[in-house]
Amino acid sequence: MERLLAACSLIFVLISVVFGTELTFELPDSEKQCFFEQIEKGVQSTIEFQVITGGQYDVDMELTAPNGQTLYKDVKKQYDSFTWTPDQTGVYKFCFSNEFSTFSHKVVYFDFQVGEEKPLFDQENKQATAMTMERTMMESATEDIHSSLNDVIDSQTHFKLREATGRIFAEDLHARVNYWSIGETLIILMIGLGQVFILRSFFTDKKTSGMPIHS
Repeated sequence: MERLLAACSLIFVLISVVFGTELTFELPDSEKQCFFEQIEKGVQSTIEFQVITGGQYDVDMELTAPNGQTLYKDVKKQYDSFTWTPDQTGVYKFCFSNEFSTFSHKVVYFDFQVGEEKPLFDQENKQATAMTMERTMMESATEDIHSSLNDVIDSQTHFKLREATGRIFAEDLHARVNYWSIGETLIILMIGLGQVFILRSFFTDKKTSGMPIHS
């Protein structure tokens, strides 16, 4: 019975995945968007952001503490990550600005993590029995699998962001190449027609003016 409960708990842990606060949003040109998060004192936090598409793939970012102190500020960054430990409890504000751009809007992704993930199993009040030792081995294996799954999720997220950025850039480049090819085709056609008319004018008999002379 206890083995069945341990197996069920193992399955439950494997299918339960903890996600952080992730968001992808559109940032119009000449605008600024801010987000707010309540954080307790001493809880380590991390924010990571990346511009997926738009303009030169850059954005201004600023992180402000509840007392108005600027914890992080940088301009025209494509991606960055910042980790800090708050020294006060309150609402922290982080803003993304595209005010320096007058015509290109951006698509921005950010991941905000507050605190460390809690352990999967309670390590207290355990007695050294054979069943407990077996559970401990299963719990250790489960924690390793859970950690590996988190690494896989992070890697997949970064690969998806890179794939989206590359795909959008390729589509934009493809459209520009098509427009350039159409323009070159029109120019070649116009030059060809112009050459035809000029050559025809060389071989066309010019009409003479004046009265004919009779003998």
